[in-house]
Amino acid sequence: MKTATAASSNSLETFDFLPAAPDAHRTPLLFVHGAYVGGWCWKEHFLPWFAARGWASHALSLTGHGGSRGRIDLDNVSLDQYVSDVAEVAASLPSPPILIGHSMGGLVVQKYLEQATAPAVVLMSSVPPQGLASSALGMLFSCPHLLFDLNRILGGGEPSVDSLREALFHQPVSPEKLQEYWQQSQSESHRALWDMTLYNLPHPARVYRAPMLVLGAAFDRLITPGQVETTASTYGTKAEIFPHMGHGMMLERDWEKAARRIDEWLSAQSL
Repeated sequence: MKTATAASSNSLETFDFLPAAPDAHRTPLLFVHGAYVGGWCWKEHFLPWFAARGWASHALSLTGHGGSRGRIDLDNVSLDQYVSDVAEVAASLPSPPILIGHSMGGLVVQKYLEQATAPAVVLMSSVPPQGLASSALGMLFSCPHLLFDLNRILGGGEPSVDSLREALFHQPVSPEKLQEYWQQSQSESHRALWDMTLYNLPHPARVYRAPMLVLGAAFDRLITPGQVETTASTYGTKAEIFPHMGHGMMLERDWEKAARRIDEWLSAQSL
């Protein structure tokens, strides 16, 4: 069911899970990860789960992430490059994909929709169209130690296991899994983060209005429920907030609750 495309120096790493059932959904899914991680965050649970339910499920590692090109020059990678990455992978699929973006990946999806269309969109704990400034300010007052550690990672330091747990999880996570995730975490592009804070924010009036599901987590320290509701309001819909979950919804113990909600919503869209 699974194939992982290894990246050469000029290619993007993708993870592809294809359904075995002959009555599979015709529209593929393309998952876009957030900052400090790679496409691997989707293959833990979401990719095989959706493929088992008939969805051709694909995730990419953006430039400079995971096994993709550009690791050496990551700090200069722009948000526009991430958008181009999504466009590149989307164009390689048999038909335009449903886009599912998490955190930074949600903002990448919004920017992508300024220049392209999609059958449907799911934003999970997405950076709002107003950018990262409100998130950083909120963290400064609520958990300044976490903000400090994220900035330290940007300076070339390694993430701490405790900070990773606090940033992604509200529910229990085993020490073994936490160590595994920690080993795969990485730095992020300064340029892309500045783009998401000030210099290259989405223009909602230009964003293609595909059917949109906006999801958040009640115990998200990075993108608060209020910020998720701002995103939903900007695009004329209502946010759905999962109780007892943190930012990394696709990796939390109750990840299947989020997956089921996405599957139910997509199935109701008559794609």
